[in-house]
Amino acid sequence: MSFTARKRREAPSAVVRGRFTPYLYLLPAFLVYAAFLLYPLMRAAQFSLYDWPGFGPSTFVGLGNYVDLLSDRRFLAAISHALILIIFYSILPLVVGLVLAAILRRGKVRGLAFFRVVIFMPQVIALVVVAVAWYQIYAPNGFLNRALSAIGLDELTRGWLGDPNFALPAVGMVGFWLQTGLVMLLLLAGMGRIPNDLYEAARLDGAGPVSEFFAITLPSVKAEITTALVLTIIAALKTFDLVYVTTGGGPGTATTVPSYEVYNRAFNLKEVGSASAVAVVLTVLVFLINVVVSRIGEEKR
Repeated sequence: MSFTARKRREAPSAVVRGRFTPYLYLLPAFLVYAAFLLYPLMRAAQFSLYDWPGFGPSTFVGLGNYVDLLSDRRFLAAISHALILIIFYSILPLVVGLVLAAILRRGKVRGLAFFRVVIFMPQVIALVVVAVAWYQIYAPNGFLNRALSAIGLDELTRGWLGDPNFALPAVGMVGFWLQTGLVMLLLLAGMGRIPNDLYEAARLDGAGPVSEFFAITLPSVKAEITTALVLTIIAALKTFDLVYVTTGGGPGTATTVPSYEVYNRAFNLKEVGSASAVAVVLTVLVFLINVVVSRIGEEKR
């Protein structure tokens, strides 16, 4: 076979060279995405326009469910609780994770792999198991109160999850415990890419550990910080399992969050239209917050 004939035979067909061929490769994945994400989302948006108990006839109310949410104290409380949880799920883990990652990277700790596994362990445990374990720790006769009594701090003991003033911070501390390992590992991976030459040059110029951190380490891990914030903010806003198992949204409405409100309205109160409106608002809120965080992160790189 001649070279010209072989080249003619190996030339891509018109279908392969077609303008829309790349989109055909993406089509199967898009169909799965549309079936399991876009379609349910559109149906939820459709249900939010109706007054419907979940069975039987429904009544079209337009944007009525959304208007009602503006003056719904339980919903507004749920939104404020979710924003407070962002402090425990995102801000505190970021601060502690940065310090831990910087120490582990600089200190050349022996058994670093072991510490990584231990700190990351909460991420691989089922959230329901985590919630049950912490429910036992926070119980009136649980480990936390017994530990406080053992060191003479009996006046601080209480039913942590039953106290309206402490229930939400108690749930938030579980989120802090969960997310710190993930954030630390992300930052540690980012710090691993920083050339040692930069640190050696800084030390020759007389820079100390704090100066090295702010001049070299922190600017080098901005992309990882943005990723960590996006992941943890999403986790904070869609928290459900933890609240459902530990407090059930109580006492009163002290720990209710938007995801729990969706469940409560749809299955307990039989208000599927209102529950769908909460779900749509939560989706938009998650989207907007993460777009803002991503934009800020990109601008600062």
